[in-house]
Amino acid sequence: MNIPKNPRSGAEMASGADIVSGAEMYQLEVMSEEELKGLQLRLPDKELCEPSPGGTSAQPEKASGMEVSSRMVAQYGEQQDRDLALHIWEEQMNMNEPSAQTRRMSMVVSVLKIPEEYQNQRKEKPCPIQSWKNENFQQKFTQLLLLHRSQPRDYRFLFWEGKREMVVEEPGHLIGIGDLFGPSLSTQKEPHTVILHGVAGIGKSTLARQVKREWEEGRLYRDRFQHVFYFNCRELAQFKAMSLRQLITKDWAGPTDPIGQILSQPKQLLFILDNLDKSMCHLKGQNSQHCLHWNQPHQVPTLLGSLLKKTLLPEASLLITARITDLCKLIPTLKHPRWVEVLGFSESARKEYFYKYFTHESQAIRAFSFVESYQALLTMCLMPLVSWLVCTCLKQQMEQRQQLSLTSHTTTALCLHYFFRVLQAQSLGTKLRDLCSLAAEGTWQGKTLFRQGDLRKHGLDEAITYTLLKMGVLQRHPTSLSYSFILLCFQEFFAALPCALEEESTRGLRKLTDMYQTNSPFGIPTTCFLFGLLSEHGVREMEHIFKCKLSRERGRELLQYAREELQRRNSSLPPYSWQLLHCLYEIQDEKFLRHMLTPFQGTRVYIQNDMELLMFTFFCKCYCAKSLHLNDGGQYRQAQMPSDVVLSSWVPFTDAWWKIFFSILKVSGSLKELDLSGNFLSCSAVQSLCEALKCLHCRLKTLRLASCGLTAEGCKDLAWGISARSTLINLDLSFNMLLDAGAKHIFQKLRESSCKLQQLLLVSCGLTSSCCQDLASMLSANSNLTQLDLQQNDLGDLGIRLLCEGLRQPTCQLRLLNLDQPQLSEEVTQILKTLEKEKPQLLIVNKKGEHPSTNTGRNFCLSSPAPPRNLYMQLPDTKDDFLGPTGPVATEVVDKERSMYRVYFPVAGSYYWPNTGLRFVVRQPVTIEIEFCVWDQFLNKSALRHSWMPAGPLFDIKAHPGAVVAVHLPHFVALQGDHVDVSLFQVAHFKKEGILLEKPAKVEPRYVVLENPSFSPIGVLRKICAALYIPVSSNVLLYHHLHREEVAFHLYLIPDDCSIRKAIDDEEKKFQFVRIHKPPPLIPLYMGSQYTVSGPEKMEIIPPELKLCYRSPGKSQLFSELYLGHLGSGIRLKMKDKKDKTVWEALIKSGQSLPLLSLNSAPWC
Repeated sequence: MNIPKNPRSGAEMASGADIVSGAEMYQLEVMSEEELKGLQLRLPDKELCEPSPGGTSAQPEKASGMEVSSRMVAQYGEQQDRDLALHIWEEQMNMNEPSAQTRRMSMVVSVLKIPEEYQNQRKEKPCPIQSWKNENFQQKFTQLLLLHRSQPRDYRFLFWEGKREMVVEEPGHLIGIGDLFGPSLSTQKEPHTVILHGVAGIGKSTLARQVKREWEEGRLYRDRFQHVFYFNCRELAQFKAMSLRQLITKDWAGPTDPIGQILSQPKQLLFILDNLDKSMCHLKGQNSQHCLHWNQPHQVPTLLGSLLKKTLLPEASLLITARITDLCKLIPTLKHPRWVEVLGFSESARKEYFYKYFTHESQAIRAFSFVESYQALLTMCLMPLVSWLVCTCLKQQMEQRQQLSLTSHTTTALCLHYFFRVLQAQSLGTKLRDLCSLAAEGTWQGKTLFRQGDLRKHGLDEAITYTLLKMGVLQRHPTSLSYSFILLCFQEFFAALPCALEEESTRGLRKLTDMYQTNSPFGIPTTCFLFGLLSEHGVREMEHIFKCKLSRERGRELLQYAREELQRRNSSLPPYSWQLLHCLYEIQDEKFLRHMLTPFQGTRVYIQNDMELLMFTFFCKCYCAKSLHLNDGGQYRQAQMPSDVVLSSWVPFTDAWWKIFFSILKVSGSLKELDLSGNFLSCSAVQSLCEALKCLHCRLKTLRLASCGLTAEGCKDLAWGISARSTLINLDLSFNMLLDAGAKHIFQKLRESSCKLQQLLLVSCGLTSSCCQDLASMLSANSNLTQLDLQQNDLGDLGIRLLCEGLRQPTCQLRLLNLDQPQLSEEVTQILKTLEKEKPQLLIVNKKGEHPSTNTGRNFCLSSPAPPRNLYMQLPDTKDDFLGPTGPVATEVVDKERSMYRVYFPVAGSYYWPNTGLRFVVRQPVTIEIEFCVWDQFLNKSALRHSWMPAGPLFDIKAHPGAVVAVHLPHFVALQGDHVDVSLFQVAHFKKEGILLEKPAKVEPRYVVLENPSFSPIGVLRKICAALYIPVSSNVLLYHHLHREEVAFHLYLIPDDCSIRKAIDDEEKKFQFVRIHKPPPLIPLYMGSQYTVSGPEKMEIIPPELKLCYRSPGKSQLFSELYLGHLGSGIRLKMKDKKDKTVWEALIKSGQSLPLLSLNSAPWC
């Protein structure tokens, strides 16, 4: 598919037949009959001078100057017609002596050379469609997304016979155009056959031509292919027989190497077979015989079949473009192909296309801003064809100074607008039905090329043909004396019109099913157009265009046919049902669809772009689904909950995707349960969710968000959303690092709102005693909550005491409390037992087992005897896992001395490393290596150290290029206010050639985002501002010595940097100090400020003040030593700023447990 950049304005489209050069017309009209006859005889194309049917003379027909001109323009195109006439007349002038005839020819030549009148006419009436040939791809086209998989995703659906079994296929991975013939990730083998497949209008042909063009310009595959040949198989279909030599000659521009010499090195040959999908319908006989020699003529189907089956030039490479609907005909023929699906434009590429299409940036901004306001329209711009149609329609409105108004929700509606509002095709009158008849007959017969006789058969004479050429509906193939629709999907659109106008709309659908020889008619583009034309909007438009009255029952007949097709196959929708969803989306009849889809249960749908997601959301609105699960929720999905609808996405959700997805909640429906567990939710995605939860039509009862990467910052919006949803009774926020700050937002909103929440799951959320006061207040104010799960949180004695105060209140109706606090003192354990007696309806389950990710070593207390000296060596290693869509993913220690780790992510998705703050969003399975580095070795010799400071750890990351969609790099800068000055942050890349600073795509609390990153040692820098203290998130690390008779502590105040924690842990372990986990300061502290440490009066503190500063992990860190004769009943430690304000406080009591994992677990825990 070619997409023009700057089409001419569209006002004059309908009058294309009138745009014939006035100068040329005048000179042809004044020529004598003999002169006209001589001109026709000298034309290279004999079609203009063929005898009439039944005639015997080879002389040209008698024709007027107007007829000759119209035929020449229709056959050669306007510019070629002018050049041809100029050449013939100049040649005639040189042959003859000056005469009246020659003088008239001289006038013609002069006018053709300086066509001022013609140029003025063109300026007044510019044509909106440029030729779709010879376009400069680099100037106007953007990169398409390419997805490689071992099989096409609808492989089983193509041969589907109603089987119910569900097979989960591998998701594949995105690749670049330069990787089409690259080695496979699994086998490292390079393919000889690559199939570019995709839906109509997605850009397959344009991509194929780009490969040829970039090879010619030396930018692609020059080291692999010596020769590249491009063939359009739709054009080849008209030839009866040829040899491979003749085929190559058709695309051979130079007289250099002989054909035999070229074919003697088949490994260096690439044949591009464009549009093979449709031509395969004509390739009959390729199974019975094969072409064995390149100089041997054969029928074209046999020749192409021999190339496909590798019986001819088996070592040559093939690049084939094919539609998904025709893959069933290709699969049995091909030898070990690589399947690459063209997915269309990415979100950023759509915007880029608009800016390349419009010559003025102000127009591009206006057009794209308008499209952004209509989510469906922006989503459809995924298809390059749709982007072009939208830009063309908006450009015409701008040129006519109209208010922008294009609100098409479907591709059919957009095509109706383009052909009948922009091109004014209804001006063709009765000839419009003739054009539709031509398109329909060609579609039924699998025919895309039409000769002049075919056009005449359907009532399309030269004048109408010329008009259609000027309108950009048809195009002429000068070398084959034939015509075709400028795009195959345009032919399929016009073919759908007669079907929609028929009394029985399903008749044409059955014809399509038979012609395509497919099990399902829903993937055929004409079927989608037929559904769209029979929508309420489509029927109104057709009544206006064809001046007729149509029954609204035709659309219902079509839907009934679709329902019968599904019932005939099975009681559930097919797993790869996006083709059917497209048809149902086009008709936009929610009421009937709701009735139609009622019997179908247990549906799973696979999607891989936002256009399919848009169709899915429309389906859900009609389906009346009660429960919806995204990607099965990984390991966090509750197995006992049956799936009503499961949506599986083969690529990670973006913020724009989430906005589309959550629109499901904004309409009146029956959705009661939504499970998003294991899917990463950014802050923007959380905001979209909350906006949907606040909608009056939302009736959600259960919301599961386990392991969604929620943060304390995101909890602000989340708390607002769930408190506004009065129907919500079950909420799961487990396995998210909410921390105390985030949990407080949740508890405060639940305390204040009228939310009727009954179950709240907060397993492994990083909670401590600091949030327990707010939790207790919420419990005492909320009489609806009956189940609370707080497992895998370090609440400690203080937290449990505060919690019990809330549980003891008579308004608290909690029935089940899940804990796992093995370190509780006897006193607190007794409080829990007493509480159970006071409230017999309350069941408290305090599991004494260890956290699943910790070791199984026994615990000891400060008051207990010291452990044996060899305890350190006996402790098992602790796993330090990433949290991903399928559950925890273990890391492998590659080199302990270098702190180098390796992890394999098995599927696409988001993976979070809680102990470091790192997050990777990957588009394919990938292995990643991570090494912890120190800034000093890179920054010490750089001038950057005077203007930029490290703001987080430095990682040396290695990953397969293109596998990572985004990386979240942790930082410790405390952001102030809602507005973040992104210019204050840079990501430093340390490369061989020097230091590169990159602006992050986003700056969020605790991390920055790099999109489509390249890797080297990288980390976050923050600009140093003179005379300003920088607020940071900090951490207080407290260590206790195991063997000294006196109580000894080491206390550190550091920025919240995992690499510094790691270095301190390593150092303290050498001297058998164990870290006591205490919460960090809850407010930002300031870099460079001094803070005073205090404790009991008898405690010796050296030094009493600590400065918060950044010291590289490779250097010794500042700390205070704390000494006390004995612990007694406990000690309270405090840290204050210069204004005597307490910024940190901790209580250490006798009997408080110290987890042994601190000795040799992952050192940055």
